[in-house]
Amino acid sequence: MALPRPRTPRPRAPRLIRPVREPATVPPPLDGPWAPADRRLDAAETFPLPAGARGPEDVLVDPDGRVISGDEDGRLWWWPADAEPGTRPRLLAETDGRPLGIELDPTDGSLVICDAYRGLLRVTPDGAVRRLSGAGSPVHLADNATVAPDGTIYFTDSSDRFPVEHWRRDLLEHRPNGKVLAYQPGSGRTEVVVAGLYFPNGIALAPDGAALLVAETATHRLLRVGLPDGAVTVLADLPAYPDNLAAVGDGTYWIALPSPRRPIVERLLPHPRVRQLVALLPTAAQPRPARYGLVALVDGDGRVLRSLHGPTGRYPMITGVRQHHDQLWLGSLTGSAIARVPLD
Repeated sequence: MALPRPRTPRPRAPRLIRPVREPATVPPPLDGPWAPADRRLDAAETFPLPAGARGPEDVLVDPDGRVISGDEDGRLWWWPADAEPGTRPRLLAETDGRPLGIELDPTDGSLVICDAYRGLLRVTPDGAVRRLSGAGSPVHLADNATVAPDGTIYFTDSSDRFPVEHWRRDLLEHRPNGKVLAYQPGSGRTEVVVAGLYFPNGIALAPDGAALLVAETATHRLLRVGLPDGAVTVLADLPAYPDNLAAVGDGTYWIALPSPRRPIVERLLPHPRVRQLVALLPTAAQPRPARYGLVALVDGDGRVLRSLHGPTGRYPMITGVRQHHDQLWLGSLTGSAIARVPLD
């Protein structure tokens, strides 16, 4: 009988958060281009993970037509892009960690994986896994990546204090614990592009390579980060918490938004002591994301071009989104399946 493979140790979170007093904010309504007129996400087709597997946080379609996602037990799975709903996946690789963001390296066709426990990984088409920039300094919580034509990998390190399973504590602390990093494949060096961000999450490279778009989850903002200087410009204040970003290739970007903003969370900002106590409560007693499906298409200036909704939350907690031809593929941090909806 084969012995179970050893898993990367899961880091422990600080017991106490260090919140600071912030002014209260008010979530804007879902109106205008954010109005729930297009509710197709509630009719999404689903493709389940194997029994017991959960957390296909991101999704990618590779040049061979394989739809790739991961699970919280460190496995990478794939489905044919033309598969029928309900099709079960095949195993591609095991990272021994917790894969989050998945990107394609255009220089060699390999996959770049942001692993919450192992840092930045490379997975070749045959499933071999190699560690690039490990967890620990300067990488703590690798989350999402984008790869430049020269092979430079830009990726978010969402929090230098809290592991992925304690992301709520980071949002309650509401400090700039995150940064954007750049991995240079030639030298193997990882350098800081910009630090002092509030849970930076999704990231995508502009077509001209002069800037990055970054989704800042804790402050519900879409940022532009200039290259190589790291200058930050706020493009938009969003009505929902953003997660992964995916470039379409024409100067537009899909944003996965796991939940509309929660008023209770924003009313707690002026009360650091209360937030500290809330962080000690069991997860079930803390403010939780709304069960609502939402993705949006934006341009390079952060203007919303289109939003797709799932008000009943049939496919909830959408954290990954990827366009492939006339279809949109979705991933979920907490779900047990990936999903697909048509765009036409």
